[in-house]
Amino acid sequence: MRWLRRLLGGNPVQLDPARQQALLRELRQRYGAHAQVRFSDQVDAAARLLDGDDGLVVAVRIVSEAADEAYADLRAQAHDVQLRTGRRLVVHRRNYRPLWKEAGPALRWPLFTLPGGFHPYVQVAAAVVVIGGGASRLDKVTDPKPLVTRLFELLDLTTAGWEYGRVRVDTDAAALVERLNTTAGRVLAAMDDPPRLPPPVRELMRRNNALDVHDPSRPRVVGTINLGARMREVLLA
Repeated sequence: MRWLRRLLGGNPVQLDPARQQALLRELRQRYGAHAQVRFSDQVDAAARLLDGDDGLVVAVRIVSEAADEAYADLRAQAHDVQLRTGRRLVVHRRNYRPLWKEAGPALRWPLFTLPGGFHPYVQVAAAVVVIGGGASRLDKVTDPKPLVTRLFELLDLTTAGWEYGRVRVDTDAAALVERLNTTAGRVLAAMDDPPRLPPPVRELMRRNNALDVHDPSRPRVVGTINLGARMREVLLA
C-alpha cells in the first residue's frame, strides 16, 4: 500500500497531536449552529483554520467520525423501531437507500444530531473542502480507501435524506453534496487502485432528475440541482 510505504519511508510527515486536539476544540467552540454567522461563511473560515498536514488529519477525522456516528445513530433508531413495532430494519453502511425507502417516515436524519458536536453544513463541509484540496497528500497521512468510503456514506445519507427523510434541499445542503461529490472524485483520482463506486452512487448516476434548491432562510426556490448528471460529470471523468 502506497500510503503505508510513505508513512514508513525515509521522510515521514511531522504531525503534532496536540495541535490537532486544539484544532478540534476550536472547531467545536467557534463554529456550528450556535454561531451567528452564515453557514457558508463558517465553512470558509473553518477550512482556512485546517491548514497543513495536521489540518488534513483533523479533516479526515471529522469526516470519519461523522460517518461512524451517523451509522451508530441509525442502528439505534432501527432497534427502537423494532422494539415498538416488531419490524426489523437492516442498516447497511454501503447502501442506506433501502433503509430509507422502507422506513423514512420513522427515521430521524442523523447528521443534524451528531454526538461529537459537528454540524454537517459547517465543520463537516469544511473538512470535506480541506480533504479535496489535499487529496494528493492524503496517502502521506492516512489510508485513503476507508476515507473515500466514508465520503460516499455521507453523500448517500444526505441524498437519501432529501428523498426519503424530509431533509430540505437548500443551498447549504446542496453545497455539502457538491463538496462531497467533488472531493470523492479528487480522492479517487489520486489513488493507485480506486474502489468501485458504491451502489447508491451508481443508482443516482442513472437518473436525470432536477431538484429545486431553496433559500435556507425563506420559502423560495433559488436554483436546481441534477444529481445524476453532476455525479457522472465528476465521478466518471
